[in-house]
Amino acid sequence: MEIRSYRDLKVWQLGMDLVHRVYDVTREFPKTEIFGLTSQIRRAAVSVPSNVAEGHARGGTREFLHFLTISLGSLAELETQLVIAHRLEYVDNEAADHVLHMCDQVGRMLRALQKSLKAKVEEQ
Repeated sequence: MEIRSYRDLKVWQLGMDLVHRVYDVTREFPKTEIFGLTSQIRRAAVSVPSNVAEGHARGGTREFLHFLTISLGSLAELETQLVIAHRLEYVDNEAADHVLHMCDQVGRMLRALQKSLKAKVEEQ
């Protein structure tokens, strides 16, 4: 399959699914957290597929690698914030496990894409 758009990338598609799930989970957070943890978690989640898209749109492999690194950083931030939310009992075990599993999948895909792109850069 030819990749013509970032929307063709499986990692972007799963990242978008992750955002959707994060928004579902954070809807149940206390209203007092709307400008705190809720906002931070949502921003970190949105940053994951956004940076995949921006990196792909830049056109250069090295730039794409840079944005994938940012995406991985946002993913780590999201995981950390989700654990905090779980510890504060804002999210139950099942929901936390599901989102963390999705984060793991996205992370593996991001690292695989990075590895592939790094090999491409080394060939040049």
